[in-house]
Amino acid sequence: MSRPILEVIALDAADAVAAQAGGADRLELVSDMAADGLSPSRETFAEIRSAVDLPLRVMLRASDGFACGGAAALDALCARAEALRAEGADEFVLGFLDSDGLADLAAIRALTDAVGAGSGLDESRWTFHRAIDRAADRDVLRQQLAGLPGLDTYLTAGSAAGVDEGLPVLAEEAARGAGGPRIMVGGGLRLDHLPALRAARIDAFHIGGAARPSGWDGPVGIASVYQWRAALDEVVPVG
Repeated sequence: MSRPILEVIALDAADAVAAQAGGADRLELVSDMAADGLSPSRETFAEIRSAVDLPLRVMLRASDGFACGGAAALDALCARAEALRAEGADEFVLGFLDSDGLADLAAIRALTDAVGAGSGLDESRWTFHRAIDRAADRDVLRQQLAGLPGLDTYLTAGSAAGVDEGLPVLAEEAARGAGGPRIMVGGGLRLDHLPALRAARIDAFHIGGAARPSGWDGPVGIASVYQWRAALDEVVPVG
């Protein structure tokens, strides 16, 4: 089995350098964690891109919550997405729900079109983020998104309350998810969750605050990331 993926949230180039030094495989680039992560600026993306050689998944989100907003808000976010794509971003993170708690397909398609998902050899790949944990029906949402070009990952805790409550859901979805988008676990993820998640054959993990020994007011710590890298490399699924 291939080495499990460790994705780390980075706010700036210093975070990115530390995460790479600690053994991260991929970065999620965001701004404003007080709002649970919004889109970074084009300038921040460029600084991080020049500082590390890891894959970068860039958040497309303009406000807290899981609603995209009206037409003007969507147009502005599409313009931000196009600017990031022009700067070289080719992997993204997004996810919006409509008033019924299901996927806002109009917003999602507008954004994936803006970044070139499904455009051929140079298509963008993207993660549907933890909006799935707030969906009225996870299975219906997955059916809505099935086959959308570029979608290769769901970032999920299995529950809006976090991994503690979501473990059974994650295990069940992993058991029936062969061939679909990868499950990447994040949201209250702790080191002691890893044995159960690896036993369920889950191979992708996402950390934010866990990579920061001083919390969100401090930077990513190399030793913190390395602790997760080492733990993931030690926990081998049985069978």
